[in-house]
This record gives sequence, structure tokens and C-alpha cells, in this order.
Amino acid sequence: MKGGCDYSALAKVDAQLQELLNGRLDAIIDEKSSEAAAALLSKLKKRTPVGKAPHFDEPMTVTMKGDDYTTQTVNKKGEQVFRKRKGKTYRFRSKSGSIFDRYWSGYSGGTLRRAWRVSHEKTGDDHIITAENPEEYSSYVEYGHRQTPGRYVPALGKRLKASWVNGKFMLRTSADEIAEKYPKAVQKVVDEALKEVFRGK
Repeated sequence: MKGGCDYSALAKVDAQLQELLNGRLDAIIDEKSSEAAAALLSKLKKRTPVGKAPHFDEPMTVTMKGDDYTTQTVNKKGEQVFRKRKGKTYRFRSKSGSIFDRYWSGYSGGTLRRAWRVSHEKTGDDHIITAENPEEYSSYVEYGHRQTPGRYVPALGKRLKASWVNGKFMLRTSADEIAEKYPKAVQKVVDEALKEVFRGK
């Protein structure tokens, strides 16, 4: 009596597993890491506030009318004639208008939002996503900052009230969401790839 065993199916599974481990798995992680980097950038831009020029209650211009006055002339007959004249109207920039011209003319918000840069690189077996914002005030917007109540700020045309301005936590909140979502997404794709191998696809 003779017996035998066909190992060809097992060899096929072994070859597919080697293929998965030798490149396909890394390509899957690389693709998902790139997706995570793009998603992080999108979240950061949505959460970053855009500066706006302050609103001034006072009008930007002030109109002043001069006093009416009388002129004395001589007509063709040599007679003295008195004529009433209306005072001229002058238009000036108000205090708020002067502040706007000095600090806010041509101002366009969104500098902080546009400054975000997110990169993805592989170092050894690690996939690293880095987010940075080179604007010097980005950390103040992220974490909040102190200020001196009562200090007059010329660019705003008013005095500060609060002693603390809360942070927006654009980066922390966005990074936490990515860290929660994408490892699960990678695991799901890897599990599907393994299932395909053992189904013989």
C-alpha cells in the first residue's frame, strides 16, 4: 500500500505570502501613509482660521462743510454787489480710516493656512508623516497665548480685554483623528490581502 501528498497548493500559498511580505505589503502601507498625509493636510487647512481686517464702527471718512460766506464784487455798471457763497465741502479720513490705511490696506488673510506643509517619508521600516508651519505665530494660534489687558493696539484701534486667548489646536486635533483612523484602514487592507492569499486568488 502506497500513500502520497500533494504539496503544490501549499507551495502556491507560500509563494503568495512571500510576494506579499517582500513588496506588496510595503506598497500597501506606503499608499495608505500617503493618503493619511493628504488627509492631514486637508484637515489642517480646514481648521486653520483665516485672519480678517477688523471692523470699525466709526465711518472710514468724515465730511465737513465750511461756513457759508459773502463776497463783494463790482459789476459792469460799477456798482458794488454782494453775493452769498456756500462753504466748500471737505472729506477727510477718520481715525478708523487712518488706522485702516496704515495697517490693513491691501490685507488678505489666509497666510497661516497656506503655509502648512505635510510630507511622508519612509525611514527603515517606519513611515513618518511630518506636518510643519513656518509662520512664526503659528504656535500662538495652535496653543493659545497671553496678552496684557488694557494694552492699546494701534492696528486694532482698541484696547485688549482678555488676558488669555485660547488655542485652536489645529494640528493636535487633526493628528489625533488621523492616528485614530488610518492604522485601522491599513490593517483592514492587509487583512483583505491575506484573505486573498488563503482563498487562493
